[in-house]
Amino acid sequence: MTETAKALEVLCAERGMRMTDQRRVIARILDASDDHPDVEELYRRASAVDNRISISTVYRTVKLFEDAGIIARHDFRDGRSRYETLPEEHHDHLIDLKSGVVIEFHSPEIEALQEKIAREHGFRLVDHRLELYGIPLKTDEAGS
Repeated sequence: MTETAKALEVLCAERGMRMTDQRRVIARILDASDDHPDVEELYRRASAVDNRISISTVYRTVKLFEDAGIIARHDFRDGRSRYETLPEEHHDHLIDLKSGVVIEFHSPEIEALQEKIAREHGFRLVDHRLELYGIPLKTDEAGS
């Protein structure tokens, strides 16, 4: 078990969730994922570990985890909800509209600008999400 999987399971226990073997499998798969899987992909990975896990179990488990605030659901305009464990540090997402690949990034300049904009409008920023959508530049466009 990785430290992150242990952390997710600990978070579940701290929130009073009963951790069945199937929930543990799903929690570990979520922790090991770096690609923001959807429910169908989580099901594919989980059923490879334990063929008794049904897709409805995966749906119920991600809903339970999301409601408990231990995973985040994203809708990256591809018609399916995708999930990730909550990161230790804030990050934003760049989504490739052609391949569906999600790139996580952190930009101190963007963070500072968002704080500045909130202050200029009389707000203290408490949360935000930034999702950038794009298509890869052609090789000859990348340098221009």
